Amino acid sequence: MAAPLRVALVGAGSMGSLHARVISGHEATVLTTVVDASPDAGKAVADRFGATWAADLDGLGDVDAVVVAAATEVHHLLGLQVLDRGLPLLMEKPLADSLAHSEDLVLRAAKSDTPLMCGLLERYNPGIVTAMQVLGEPLHITAQRHSPYVARIRTGVASDLLIHDVDIVIRMMGAEPTTVEGSLGYLHPESAEGSEDVAETMLSFDKNNAVANISASRMSQRKVRGFVVSELERLIEIDMLRNAVTIYRHVLGENTEDGLSYKQQTIIEIPQLVTNREPLAAQLDRFVALARGEVDAAEEREGILPAHRVVETVRDRARATARA
Repeated sequence: MAAPLRVALVGAGSMGSLHARVISGHEATVLTTVVDASPDAGKAVADRFGATWAADLDGLGDVDAVVVAAATEVHHLLGLQVLDRGLPLLMEKPLADSLAHSEDLVLRAAKSDTPLMCGLLERYNPGIVTAMQVLGEPLHITAQRHSPYVARIRTGVASDLLIHDVDIVIRMMGAEPTTVEGSLGYLHPESAEGSEDVAETMLSFDKNNAVANISASRMSQRKVRGFVVSELERLIEIDMLRNAVTIYRHVLGENTEDGLSYKQQTIIEIPQLVTNREPLAAQLDRFVALARGEVDAAEEREGILPAHRVVETVRDRARATARA
């Protein structure tokens, strides 16, 4: 059995704490170092999971891989420093604060053939994993990711929420969209300037002339996480909060024998989930395999930017519309 990977975690906030729990509890990893500029936050997480604390990357120590869960605005700088050390990197989404910075990180990783992964976590949601296995030829996809407002999240919903479902839609369709339309809403008085609270986009694809509508919001009073995928003869519904997949197939109706009414029938199938693995743990499984060279690093890198490109286009189109 291979020795556990020694992993350093950068960022001890809410998401960082979740990563720390999963890394420390994983059979293939050991959390060695927690890096955070705040001694209070960094030491608390490090002590809780038996790691050492460092104020910056100079205190990484002898590690095999790095997970970054710091603020989006420092992703690019931290990513460059980690990649310069030749260390496999799992960066929370978005990969960086702009498409140009994200492209730069992917290019740097490709030049040195350093494993790079982006935390597009919903790829590992049990409902999504199951749906991907039963999927046929999607023609129309609708996705909703709505949440109550959380003041601590300062980035807009396009890169915080929308990017997840854009990534899943692209994977379902097997290609990037040919056209992207979108609009943004700046609605909450406590949001940072320029930080959108609602993002809506419509994507069109050459394959089967398919279309997708994706909605992200932090103005809801309840969480909504779901997909509806329409095929020619089936509808696949994915409830990501309950990890449930339901398949519907409509049967043509017929008149009753007395001719006074009309019968319709919908056949419902509920496939068994192919996994119950916690998404963060499943993502870490993938990162371990990537760091060990057991999966294709180039393929992993190529899957990062498509969703980032769509999010950037949505923002550009929304800004252009606002200026018109």
